[in-house]
Amino acid sequence: MPILNGIDLGLLPTMGVGSYASPAWLIATRRVLRAGDAGPADMEEAIQDAIKIAVWDQEEAGLDILTDGEIRRQRFLWNVVEKLAGLKLIPAQRKLGVVSYDSAPRFETVERVTAPHGFGLVQEYQYVRTLTDKPLKVCCPGPLTIALPITPKGGYTNGDYLPMLYDLAELVNRELHQLVAAGVTFIQIDEPSAAGRTPALPVTETVKLFNKTVEGVRAKIALHICFGNNQGRPAMKRTYKPLFPGIFAVKADQFALEYANREMAELDLWSRYGDNRELAAGVIDVKSMYLETAEDVAERIRTVLKHVEQEKLYLTCDCGFSASSRSLARAKLNAFVAGAKLVRQELSKE
Repeated sequence: MPILNGIDLGLLPTMGVGSYASPAWLIATRRVLRAGDAGPADMEEAIQDAIKIAVWDQEEAGLDILTDGEIRRQRFLWNVVEKLAGLKLIPAQRKLGVVSYDSAPRFETVERVTAPHGFGLVQEYQYVRTLTDKPLKVCCPGPLTIALPITPKGGYTNGDYLPMLYDLAELVNRELHQLVAAGVTFIQIDEPSAAGRTPALPVTETVKLFNKTVEGVRAKIALHICFGNNQGRPAMKRTYKPLFPGIFAVKADQFALEYANREMAELDLWSRYGDNRELAAGVIDVKSMYLETAEDVAERIRTVLKHVEQEKLYLTCDCGFSASSRSLARAKLNAFVAGAKLVRQELSKE
């Protein structure tokens, strides 16, 4: 049976990927702050309240493992990048029309990147730990993903990403060690860019970079690879085939992979190459407005169980809920847990 922090999680433990939907009033508070009609203390109060709601929604739904919803990290990545020193902001080149990946600002290095004050993940963990006794997972973007909006120039050979990526890996590694010292036992590295980064890295180099990132970190390590979720849109070709089987050389205990949005495609790859690792299978499509029923979720779980031993299977969502409304996120979490209960009941009768 899956065990975390000495707690028997039972079969098919459920958890979100990481981010949770922001309450509408938190988005409004950010706008008021930008307009100059609120101060940092107002924003901090709003954020703490929103984290409480994220935990409340997860507990109310019945998830087995919780996160803080990454509420402090607006849009997953940008707040982490903003904590880096050595960057120059390059305004977005497209600002009209539908907001998407090409509407986001970019950065250039003016010197080697550093993070003088870290990424703030320890503070995130310490606060959410006061809100619940349930097992927690802390998520951190990996170096490939942090580097997405950054072009290496000053401090690096122009356009040579590898030295910058390894600098970022050291910064993330330092943060992970601090998390473990603070009591964190389950860490997920989010690397959607591993599935289709431009410029692409060979799988062997991706593995080497990941292993540098988690070097010496004494915690349960998960690697989350999806295909992007900005405004509910993927950013890359949605296939894991180029990564398999080489990606299994990473020092990760668990893989969190996106399946629901792709009609459960490529589970056969896990059957062939799973390497006896844990799979956190995405069985909730966070990129669709369709609200799954419990039976929809149960059907997906039954499909996954044809390819994964039940003792090695965790259940999750394809990606985080940061691009969803809170009302939809809550409803999907409830269907998620209800579907897992259906399958657990079936397994208990076998």
